[in-house]
Amino acid sequence: MKQRKVAAPQEIDETEPKPARASARPERLQKILASAGIASRRKAEEFIVQGRVQVNGQLVTELGSKADPVNDHIRVDGKLIHPADEHRYYMLNKPKEYVTTASDPQGRPTVMEFFSRIRLRMFPVGRLDYYSEGLLLVTNDGELANALTRASSHVSKTYLVKVSGVPGEDALDALRRGVSIPLGDPDSNRVRTAPAKVRLFREGENPWYEITITEGRNRQLRKMFEEIGHHVEKIRRVEYGPLVLDMPPGEYRELTAHEVQALYRAVKLSQPASVRAPGPVGRTTSRSNPPKRMGGSQNSVEKSTRTPKIGRPTKARKT
Repeated sequence: MKQRKVAAPQEIDETEPKPARASARPERLQKILASAGIASRRKAEEFIVQGRVQVNGQLVTELGSKADPVNDHIRVDGKLIHPADEHRYYMLNKPKEYVTTASDPQGRPTVMEFFSRIRLRMFPVGRLDYYSEGLLLVTNDGELANALTRASSHVSKTYLVKVSGVPGEDALDALRRGVSIPLGDPDSNRVRTAPAKVRLFREGENPWYEITITEGRNRQLRKMFEEIGHHVEKIRRVEYGPLVLDMPPGEYRELTAHEVQALYRAVKLSQPASVRAPGPVGRTTSRSNPPKRMGGSQNSVEKSTRTPKIGRPTKARKT
């Protein structure tokens, strides 16, 4: 994929004051970085502690430090940041064998390759492991991303999970109550999962189950089913809070204004004026032909919003 050249930012003398502008109320640095789309608030805190953030030429490493986002010069790794002019929100149907990060030390493809033509710094919200697929939210709204990924927000996530063999009802009840899983490798400390909703989605020798959880621990679903003696073959996320997957793998679209509002309601946040959403119908594209401004005809929208291969029937059915 041909890389777009981006002009280097103009150097600014931080010893000189900025042109007079209305002063903003000082805010915590991690909040400013998150709002500017640099990273989630948690990741921004890591940047500060690692000594990667400067304010008006001074290195800042103490969490809780504040700055004026309008009038102070704030740099991360030497690059001057600017408040996001507009927030953008996209839903991607992540294919298998993509990592949910901005870069990968192993050189594997990342989900950000789908957004290479969008001239804003975007990042994925939450995670889907390398072999999992399905609904992924990508945005430059750090405040919303931070709220959605907080455990205390209890935002539900629904998955379709294909397992080897048929779990007994007692085993499924254990998942519904919560099971103890390792935090890392099998010998690491363990944690008990929150109660989950589990129902049979499609019968068979290797059945599909619909499972809804409110957590997002690393490889959580795989570990949960391993605890009841069943290997997970496939995982597809079909809902994230109020969002419902409506595209084939490898396609993405902007969220509608209604969907953005619903996300803010889900985490009890006030929606900022910088939200940009395309209106009643989200605009869709695929990685193979991503238009510059996410345009497209009505026919392309209809094509991209066909029901995925695994649908959502109201009752279990035989394969």
